Amino acid sequence: MTLQLSVNLNKVALLRNSRGASNPSPRVAAHACIDAGAAGLTLHWRADERHTRQADVRDLRAICRERGVEFNLEGDARPELWALAHELEVTQFTLVPVRPGEITSDHGWDLPRQHREIADILARMNDRGVRTAIFVDPRPETMEAAAATGTRRVEIYTEPYAALWPTPRREEGFAALRDTARAATAAGLGVNAGHDLNLLNTPRLAREIPEILEVSIGHALLADALYLGLPEAVRRYVRACRGEDVEAPVTQ
Repeated sequence: MTLQLSVNLNKVALLRNSRGASNPSPRVAAHACIDAGAAGLTLHWRADERHTRQADVRDLRAICRERGVEFNLEGDARPELWALAHELEVTQFTLVPVRPGEITSDHGWDLPRQHREIADILARMNDRGVRTAIFVDPRPETMEAAAATGTRRVEIYTEPYAALWPTPRREEGFAALRDTARAATAAGLGVNAGHDLNLLNTPRLAREIPEILEVSIGHALLADALYLGLPEAVRRYVRACRGEDVEAPVTQ
C-alpha cells in the first residue's frame, strides 16, 4: 500500500496572518495540493489561532468533502476543538499534547499517566465515526498503553528520526521509529507519522516501514514550495511517499 500524504497547511495560514489580510489563501492552497496528488489535508488549530483559525477548519473540511480526500484535524484536548471535530465529522482527529509556550509540537502523550485526559474524547470521536489518532513518541514499549486509550491510530513523532538523519546515529533513529510502528501494529493500531519529514528522509520510511499508512508534512513541504512552487513540491512529496528518491531544492 502506498504511503499516503496529508499536507499540513498551517504555514500558509501563518503567512496570511502576518499581514492581516486574506493572501495567501489556505483555500486556494488546498485545491492546489489536491490537484497535485495529495491524499488529504491537515490543520492544527491552536487556541491562540496564530496560524489556523476556526474558519479555516470549516473551509478546508468542506473542500475535502467536495474533492473526496481526507481531512485531518489536529490539536489538544480543549473542548472547543474536539467539539468542532465532532460537529464537522472530520475524517481523522489527532489529539496532540500542547505545552505552554512551545513553538511547535515537540512531544507525545505521556501514557499511561495521561490516559484519563484523552480516553473519553477518543470514545466520543469513535462513536461519531471519526477515525482517531494520538501523537506518541517513538517508544515501542508504550504502544500497549496507547491502544488502551481506545485510539484507532497513533501518529509517531518523527523529529528524533529527522534530527539524527544527517548524523552517524541515523540507524538509531530509524530503528526506534521502525520498532514503534511494528509495536503499534501488533497492538492493533494503524500508524501515521509526522514532524520534520522532508524529501530526503521520507522515501526510506515508505520503502522500509510498511506499517506506516500516512505522513503529515507541512513545514518542509511549504519551505520547498518557495523554490519549486506548491504543485511541484506536492508532486515530489507524493513521489517520496512512493519510496522514490527525489531531488530536494536545498540540502536539509
